[in-house]
Amino acid sequence: MILEFKDVTKSFGDKRVLRGISYKAESGKTFGLLGRNGAGKTTAIRILMNVFPCDGGEITIDGKPINYSEIKLGYLPEERGLYPRKKILEQLVYFAMLKGMDKKSAAAAAEFWLKKLDMYAYADKRLNTLSKGNQQKIQLITALCHDPAVIILDEPFSGLDPVNAATMKDVIKEQIALGKTVLFSSHQMSYIEEFCDSIAILNAGEIALYGDLREIKRNYPRNRLVISSENPEPIIRDFGESCVMNGKNSVTVKLKDPSEKQSVMRRIAENYDVDEVKVFEPSLNDIFVEYAGERE
Repeated sequence: MILEFKDVTKSFGDKRVLRGISYKAESGKTFGLLGRNGAGKTTAIRILMNVFPCDGGEITIDGKPINYSEIKLGYLPEERGLYPRKKILEQLVYFAMLKGMDKKSAAAAAEFWLKKLDMYAYADKRLNTLSKGNQQKIQLITALCHDPAVIILDEPFSGLDPVNAATMKDVIKEQIALGKTVLFSSHQMSYIEEFCDSIAILNAGEIALYGDLREIKRNYPRNRLVISSENPEPIIRDFGESCVMNGKNSVTVKLKDPSEKQSVMRRIAENYDVDEVKVFEPSLNDIFVEYAGERE
């Protein structure tokens, strides 16, 4: 199954929030939708969930407009949306029924997920009696209980301790293995790198960068060298403005052209007291900062 945004636009009054965004997400893989606050991520998610329509373009599954009576969507919001004073099992059944399940099936599915996430002992407890991490697990069950084909996870690891984060990871990986289409939005780049096959970075309502994450990192300009040295001062002096300190014993040298890297690496190794010279490999955080920054 291929979920596709095709030149989707959206404005609220005079403010253009989405300016013709296009991307594809495939089943059995995780797609990362990234951007700073206000970049348009939430608007894109709400259009996908049919909260409100787009102004232009369309969203399709396998080339056809989404039939929301046939395609089930599951959503884990960044802001929790459950009833704090209601019993957990009761509201899980209620939300599953809202998404098309009959009461018996909804109850069975809710009990299954409560047991799977080691939360069954809390079935008759009120939500507000649970810890923040356990409340997040209940929110996750709400997103998955009705067996959706498309799962949207907005900051799923927010506020989780390492144990609950590990549980969340296992559940997400299981859903991917089952062939679900997973859309992942987060500011925690380590999780994006761990889970996502492809990404799109939104900036001011436009796609600033889109593609396979491994290819993006592989094709990133290889025009910087990272040098470790106990005595970096001569390197800084000789390379001038092209050299930047990273820490006490580490500097980065920016090359005029990536083709220079072998000759410059030899020059550095032969003329300075260095412990290591390597090509700078960007993290997703580095790439995000570059492409998600301010625009005029």
